[in-house]
Amino acid sequence: MVSRLNHHAGLVAEDIVARDYARRGRPVAQRRWRGPGGEIDLIARDGDCVVFVEVKKSSSFARAAAALGRRQMDRICASAAAFLEGEPRGQLTDVRFDLAVVDGRGAVEIIENAFGLA
Repeated sequence: MVSRLNHHAGLVAEDIVARDYARRGRPVAQRRWRGPGGEIDLIARDGDCVVFVEVKKSSSFARAAAALGRRQMDRICASAAAFLEGEPRGQLTDVRFDLAVVDGRGAVEIIENAFGLA
């Protein structure tokens, strides 16, 4: 039961983040895209840049941010490389990896280039 609740809370958090990106003029092109490394929560466009977004939800921004580990980042990067094979510029496409954290009230904080900070 808890697992199902967490799954639904994660989907709601992804919806909140997708709307936030859309408001910022960064439309979401894909949701829950699955590649060889696993799932990428959201893939957005910021001009010519492809933005891979990992969404984490917890009671606080800090707890949500702490839930992203190096192994998960590596898996997301592997899937991102596969996604880029379908882009016109392939691996030369401008990319960014963001972490979107959602707190217990549904507030969103976007950490751009989060993978470069780890």
